Amino acid sequence: MDQSLFDLTGKVAIVTGSSRGIGRAIAEGMAEQGATVVISSRKQDACEEVAGEINARHGEGTAVAVAASISDKQALQNLVDETRAQLGRIDVLVCNAASNPYFGPMAGITDDQFRKIMDNNVLANHWLTSMVAPEMLERGSGSIIIVSSVGGLTSSTVIGAYNISKAADLQLVRNLAAEFGPKGVRVNAIAPGLVRTDFARALWENPEILKRVTSVAALKRIGEPRELAGAAVFLASDAASFVTGQTLVVDGGSTFGAGL
Repeated sequence: MDQSLFDLTGKVAIVTGSSRGIGRAIAEGMAEQGATVVISSRKQDACEEVAGEINARHGEGTAVAVAASISDKQALQNLVDETRAQLGRIDVLVCNAASNPYFGPMAGITDDQFRKIMDNNVLANHWLTSMVAPEMLERGSGSIIIVSSVGGLTSSTVIGAYNISKAADLQLVRNLAAEFGPKGVRVNAIAPGLVRTDFARALWENPEILKRVTSVAALKRIGEPRELAGAAVFLASDAASFVTGQTLVVDGGSTFGAGL
């Protein structure tokens, strides 16, 4: 296959939650394919550290750092405004940042915890897409990627509200794809399985949960953050020019239950 299909040279990509974990891996993967990436998470110093490392590898100006909390609508607007001011355009948006302040059965979750999950994992994605979409629609091109989870396709006794939010993200993708498609803007989701990140530490450090996930996974292991980068590069690139409204599951074969 022609490698140029995956070329992102000249593209500007915002990746939220990209100071570590899956978001960082996605930003690094896009930079490797020629994109200019905007590193964003809550703390500016963490963003600058990652941007500095990417610039050291790929050349100054490959990455810029703009901190923003996904819970703050004005901060997200500043992220979009600063990206346009510094880089002139936005071609790709990756909504990766998310929250999960509660671990346990749903009967124990507080209203504030439930609202935080829905606000940060669904409403914030709606805000960001609404902020970047107008220029993409006017230009007639663009790729929006929401990092959901296989939790949005399955169930859990310990992260139920999180799974509900991730299922909502999958429907958000379908709705936006239908709205934006006629103008050439694509919207897709990535649904990672269990990945070795700090965010998912409570799951993969639990021997019972780890055994349960890996025992039914075709690859018999959990994922590493770098293994999500290719999916995001694909969805951002011309290789996926006829793909929209879809959920790309990247889970080592865990959701289809390759067990006994």
